[in-house]
Amino acid sequence: MEGTLTFRARLEPGGPSFMPMTIAIVPLEIVEALGGKSVRRVMGTLNGHPFRLGLQPMRTGERYLMISKELRQASGVEMGQEITLTLAPDPDPDHIELPEELAEGLDAWPEADAGFQKLRPSMKRAIAQHVGGAKRTETRLERSMQILKQLATGGHPFRKPADEG
Repeated sequence: MEGTLTFRARLEPGGPSFMPMTIAIVPLEIVEALGGKSVRRVMGTLNGHPFRLGLQPMRTGERYLMISKELRQASGVEMGQEITLTLAPDPDPDHIELPEELAEGLDAWPEADAGFQKLRPSMKRAIAQHVGGAKRTETRLERSMQILKQLATGGHPFRKPADEG
């Protein structure tokens, strides 16, 4: 990656109180070197394993990365361990990897795709994570179909239609 910054951090508990998780704090000097407050999403590597993540703000001016269980396992790291992070501003911060089941559904259902395109990138990312988080293909298909139906009919992707109470 061009224009990358490499630094060491420790995996520690953190995140919002309603959603405890594992985080890595990005020091203020790294945040500034990345572009300061204007950079909200980064791409990089954790011990050589690639990722794309959002930089979450802290009151101190530092930022932190939420390190998922999947990323920790893929990188072979655990809570309390010192890690090597390489970061660069994400050149395409709105890029979202869609699960195959969702991508195929959007291609096949123009009304659902139109609804999906109206959403903010953060909601699109939440949908992709919700669908892609299922281990079984059948579950990913079920989740995709529920969301596609809501999008095609103008509903909220995560709320049940009014007629289902």
